[in-house]
Amino acid sequence: MNAYIAWNVKPEIFTLYIAGYELPVRWYGVLFACGFLVAQQILSYIYRKDLKPSRDIDTITLYAIAGTVLGARLGHYIFYEWELLFDEPGTWLISLITPPFSGLASHGAGVGIFIALYLYSRTKADQPFLWVTDRVAIVAPISGAFIRLGNLMNSEIYGGETSLPWGFIFERETDPALLPLAPRHPTQLYEILVCVVLFAFTFYLWKTKRSEIPMGTITAIFLIVLFTSRFIIEFIKNNQSGFENNMALNMGQLLSIPGIVMGIVILVIMNRKPKEL
Repeated sequence: MNAYIAWNVKPEIFTLYIAGYELPVRWYGVLFACGFLVAQQILSYIYRKDLKPSRDIDTITLYAIAGTVLGARLGHYIFYEWELLFDEPGTWLISLITPPFSGLASHGAGVGIFIALYLYSRTKADQPFLWVTDRVAIVAPISGAFIRLGNLMNSEIYGGETSLPWGFIFERETDPALLPLAPRHPTQLYEILVCVVLFAFTFYLWKTKRSEIPMGTITAIFLIVLFTSRFIIEFIKNNQSGFENNMALNMGQLLSIPGIVMGIVILVIMNRKPKEL
């Protein structure tokens, strides 16, 4: 008999009833918020050690949240439901800032964060863009791990069938294309593991080598490792949209390639420059 893990967790933790309205509190939303809170605390520690004002943490957190949510929502429409940009322009524009945020694209979030951090760095003469991204790249995997845990609690974004003993049967799946139920790769856990390892390694580099490595090195490592792992894991992950079924590489893989290339370019260019502290 094949071993597997039966997964039947309810996405909702509990429901609030306010003025006659039902407001479900979901694991995904709680974990999304927890990811930002934990990342903020670690970033606060990093800023203190780097002798930067603690008040900057609140500012950079607001920039990061805005960049993440807007980038992820807009990215979802651009990458996976672009027809709605033209068919229902008013609907998608309002949904960018209206919960629940049911469609989020991590690649869009990445672009949004980089834009937000660039705008933030323009207000801080003592915090160049790559200096800022080096610090945020350390804590970003923590948020990513919490978000992927939220995906697991939602029984979404998992992989194809597997006979491995840690395969999950997602009993809440109702998509006919993914039936009958069978053990599948818990790709959410694979990505969580990558995020934890990436956080540990980048934090170690900052803690022990930040005075020795060129600015931008941690950012480059973050981009290369995160998007290379994403590219590989996508081979065993179910496609998020039907149009991807006829593609040699799915959308997640195509969008990961620029991130890998950007990381390599930053690493090469910054290591050719004189060291900046």
